[in-house]
Amino acid sequence: MRLASARAGASGVALWVALALFLYAAFPASAQDTVRVLDEVEVSGQPAPPTLRTAAPTQVVDAARLREQGAVQLSDAVQRMAGVTLKDYGGVGGMKTVSARGLGSQFSTITIDGVAVNDAQNGQVDLGRYMLGNAAYVSLSQGQEQSALLSARAYAAGNVVNLETAEPQFFLLQRNNYKVSMEAGSFGMLSPSALWEHKWSRRLRSSLWAGWLKSDGDYPFTLYYTSSRGDSSSRERRQHSAMGMFTADANLFYNAADGSSLTVKLHHMNGMHELPGHVRLYRQEPSGQSTRESQSFAQARWRKERSRWGGQLLGKLERGNDTYEDSNYLHSASHYLMNTYRQADGYGSASARWSPLPWLDLGAAADADFSRLHSNLGQRNDVARRHVMGVLNARLHTPRVEARAHLLAVAVRDRVADLDTMPSYRRLTPYASLMYTPVMGLTLRAFYKQTYRVPNFSELYFFQSMPRNLRPERAHQAGVGVTCAGNTFSATVDAYFNRVEDKIVARPGQNMFYWSMENLGLVHVAGIDATASARLGDAELRLNYSFAHATDRTDPTSDYYGHQIRYTPRHSGGGEARWSTRWVNIGLSAMVVGRRYTMPQNTLATSLPAYCDLGLTLDRRFDTGPGSLVLRVQALNLLDVQYEVVQYYPMMGRNYRIAMIYEL
Repeated sequence: MRLASARAGASGVALWVALALFLYAAFPASAQDTVRVLDEVEVSGQPAPPTLRTAAPTQVVDAARLREQGAVQLSDAVQRMAGVTLKDYGGVGGMKTVSARGLGSQFSTITIDGVAVNDAQNGQVDLGRYMLGNAAYVSLSQGQEQSALLSARAYAAGNVVNLETAEPQFFLLQRNNYKVSMEAGSFGMLSPSALWEHKWSRRLRSSLWAGWLKSDGDYPFTLYYTSSRGDSSSRERRQHSAMGMFTADANLFYNAADGSSLTVKLHHMNGMHELPGHVRLYRQEPSGQSTRESQSFAQARWRKERSRWGGQLLGKLERGNDTYEDSNYLHSASHYLMNTYRQADGYGSASARWSPLPWLDLGAAADADFSRLHSNLGQRNDVARRHVMGVLNARLHTPRVEARAHLLAVAVRDRVADLDTMPSYRRLTPYASLMYTPVMGLTLRAFYKQTYRVPNFSELYFFQSMPRNLRPERAHQAGVGVTCAGNTFSATVDAYFNRVEDKIVARPGQNMFYWSMENLGLVHVAGIDATASARLGDAELRLNYSFAHATDRTDPTSDYYGHQIRYTPRHSGGGEARWSTRWVNIGLSAMVVGRRYTMPQNTLATSLPAYCDLGLTLDRRFDTGPGSLVLRVQALNLLDVQYEVVQYYPMMGRNYRIAMIYEL
């Protein structure tokens, strides 16, 4: 304990010394105004989705805000959005999944440059696996994206999180851009990265980005000996929480003379995550669990837009390997568990738009996705899925009114190596939306959508003797809202109601490794999302608030009928304030999450207390002649609040980060 305390103290002293040096550089003894003549810059269009005049609620965090927030992983950008519940299984390396408006994480589709990320095994994409070093923006569309050309997969999603890669921009005579960054933080956090952008010709550009993220994850926490937290406690350190992850991206951007564009991405990720054990009452549970994962994919997007028509083609080949190890399986030295999963995925999509009249757009899209998963589990170790979707859509629009509608057809067929039967699923799901702008700056909107989710491979086939007879989940989403905007402010308020039928839940069986799955009937989610932003001179303020009444409506005679569903807070919100001065930029952030419950029955014993996570950021840009240097210092969880997002997984207390970014 003395060695751990000494190491923590030394880290704290080093960080405070660095902070003092930063402030010394940020506040010089005398400051002089300088005038610089900027070179002409060639700007290539990469517009972010609209957030105000749109029929479906949309939130966007652009590259500038990502830098200001110090966001490293995709989860960092998403967790501050309205209506989002992020499940975090502990610190930098813990798995992070997102659910929006009370819908499960499987209803959220994660896309990179518009192409969906697939996980056929469990349907949940870990947002911690994707880094933001070369991002143009991150967007969240609730209900339905509003782009003119979408894949059928995007039409089928309950909500879409899109990570868009930044397209290189150059001065007129410039051919290369370079950026290197180094970020370090408490508890062994280290994240170096490098970016090289090259202009091959007027129409052909490329970027190559590589980054590494590691953390020891051995942060301190308070271990309470009773659930009331009113008796004895001790100060401990998190164990078996180290992680390391390497990511590399190669991108090619080609803009043809006829107005079409082609984007190609090659991506590789290789990582290792130790899985910490539960922290329950008197002790921290031992854990020998760890995962090793690798993912590689190649994808391409071709798009062409004309006034009367447009088209898009998407293609992707993906391969992934996951290994799960547990040296403490069944708590015996004579047992050792190692599960391996190998997934291969091929995906293609085609979409088109035609405008026969100035006020009418007609469109269609078709997707085909082929997934195969092989494991070493012995029984049912080779499963494959063919997932085909098609959609017809229409859009009527005038300067004040816009109406959209589509009808989506889904067909899924599985093949299992040791079964004669081949489960199949088919469904038609509709969507409709209406948007009205009575006056400039004010928009009224409403939408309705049905979403259909087929059980994934883990839910259907793994860890049991017979395939489960599970029904797909069906969600009905409806919402109304208003947006308003002026020169220096904007605000949105949306009310919604979601009804989820045949919700799939997991319950532990004979031990924590074997689980049983079942359909539990009905969940209602009624809520409100509100956002506001304002700018006054060099100061900027953003606020968001969410209310979600998500209740189990399955059995009126049960003890938990009408109770809040697990891990969904009724109240949550946050804010960001930023003040830019000639010496230093100051940012303050807050994330507030209300009481949540860990079991279907809501009692004081099953509740997790509310918490507020504050952060402080100081940054400044220095011009260094040919390039620029950005220094940033952050203090996260400033009040050192100990809280849990998932029960028994304590989150990190107060911690610090220092970043240096040099661009040439």
